[in-house]
Amino acid sequence: MTRFFIAALLSASATFATASEDIPDQYPQSELYAKPVEVIPHVFSAIGATAPPTYENSGHNNNLSFIVTDEGVVVINGGASYRLAAALHEEIRAVTDQPVVLVINENGQGHAMLGNSYWAERGVEILAHVDATAAFEEEADFILQGMQRYNRDKAEGTTIALPTRSFTESETVSLGGVDIQVLHLGPAHDPGDTQVWIPQWGIMIAGDIAFHERMLPIFQGTCTKCWIETWDEKLEPLAPTYVIPGHGHPTNFEQVRRYTRDYLLDLRDKIGAHIDEGGDLAGAYYVDQERWKHLDTFEELATKNAGRVYEEMEWE
Repeated sequence: MTRFFIAALLSASATFATASEDIPDQYPQSELYAKPVEVIPHVFSAIGATAPPTYENSGHNNNLSFIVTDEGVVVINGGASYRLAAALHEEIRAVTDQPVVLVINENGQGHAMLGNSYWAERGVEILAHVDATAAFEEEADFILQGMQRYNRDKAEGTTIALPTRSFTESETVSLGGVDIQVLHLGPAHDPGDTQVWIPQWGIMIAGDIAFHERMLPIFQGTCTKCWIETWDEKLEPLAPTYVIPGHGHPTNFEQVRRYTRDYLLDLRDKIGAHIDEGGDLAGAYYVDQERWKHLDTFEELATKNAGRVYEEMEWE
């Protein structure tokens, strides 16, 4: 993949035939699913599989990013395991001699926080939103056991390590002449969703507020109405030029808007019409989502998403 490949992604009509749950591991010599690429100068990302976590992809199904400055490296996401974090660190060392000085967890899910144990062992500070830390702490044992089941020997060394620092609305990290804004724009996909915004470079490492190439999952308790409001009121005005989403290849803002906000609006419109017609939960699973069938994880998530949106909208 060519260096600074983001330029090839700026067409709003771009499609990605390469995104598929059936694509084998892209970097078999590493625990990482794919080798990190330099998205724009100084910002790298190892793009995860657009599929559920498996032994074959080592749980690397989200994007693990890092920012290189003259005063140190900032890593976004601890990774799904100790070994996965170690593999990412090996790639960072191949790029720069600068030490990792901060890890930012984009939410409280396992693939954001389980690798914290590797970084904590090295004395690196770990930053997360207060709600993400609370959500992870509450479910940590369950999340770890789930990873151990699919990852087997690859789970070796992974322990629970909570973030060492927290923030509520925002925190700015100034490093090597780069102002890195760590934001919680509002309710979205998961408690404590965190966005990393570098205005001077026009790039946002968006976390799970933004999806690309794969269908987003709607969790029990996710407020899709709130997610859309956060997008419209807080994210839209920022309008980043480049976006590294939580899942899927880096792209432009229009693409992640299409596969996140537009999907949520479409599904809510379909479920709303279904409710207005007197439809029940059983029927909600079968509302028309054909427009999104090309997205990876459609088969796993489409009907679940419809059911959860019905349960949400039934009481609005």
